[in-house]
Amino acid sequence: MNADAVRSRKASLKGGMFAFAAALMLAGCQTATGPLGEVAAIDTAQGSTENISSLSAVIDRTPNDPEAYNVRGSAYGRGGRYQEALKDFETAIRLNPSYYQAYANRALIHRMMGNQQAALQDYNQAIQLNSSYDAAYIGRGNVYRLSGRNQEAFRDFERAIQLDTTDPRAYHNRGLLYQSQGQHDFAIADFAQSISLAPSAAEPYTARGLSYLAINNEDNALADFNTAIQLDRRNAEAWAYQGLILERRGDKTRASRSYAEAARLDPNLKAAKDGIARTRSS
Repeated sequence: MNADAVRSRKASLKGGMFAFAAALMLAGCQTATGPLGEVAAIDTAQGSTENISSLSAVIDRTPNDPEAYNVRGSAYGRGGRYQEALKDFETAIRLNPSYYQAYANRALIHRMMGNQQAALQDYNQAIQLNSSYDAAYIGRGNVYRLSGRNQEAFRDFERAIQLDTTDPRAYHNRGLLYQSQGQHDFAIADFAQSISLAPSAAEPYTARGLSYLAINNEDNALADFNTAIQLDRRNAEAWAYQGLILERRGDKTRASRSYAEAARLDPNLKAAKDGIARTRSS
């Protein structure tokens, strides 16, 4: 926070704002959902009866083709039908024990179901079968990151990037680790690369905005939060961060509206509730 901003606010507000910014920083470092995050969005079209029937017809014609089970398992997974997905990946692996993609896909389903140890075992197996498989390093890195094993997570994301991955999650998640360490210049560079690979994903804009905010670059931070909201109007965190900057700039009316929208989207978001209390009482 720059000196002008500090002098422009009341002493009672400063403490609350510092605490709020710290809370936002922690939340930004530890969460990642949506297209670039830990759990893929449910795609009802992928899990539709018509799509599954079509894939099942392929299996009926080629019952010993592991790829057919892998494809249907992926469709089940995208449709939120996790138990059925697991069965198909298990069949694919039984038919081809060297099928590293099926191990990585099964690992993702285990992650979605909260079975992190099983996911880790499958990612390890996928990497053992193919040490150049970037998706397995990214998936395993996320398991490590969520369990607080940040050094191991960083090494996995770094390895995927060294393999010239085009998967934006590698850069996004390495950026989150840089951000958690206060290395915001490196984080901003990684988020920018993630954005270049997935320009329609809101998460890296929100994350980069948070790092811009940490280095007192409010203009770029606000631009990123605004873009995140344009891409995903359900992004409660981006609304809250937008509200924070508007509050810091003295626009309490607009800030209160942003906080209110964040709270509507996520009633448990403390940052939004605290912001509403501050802007309505000042």
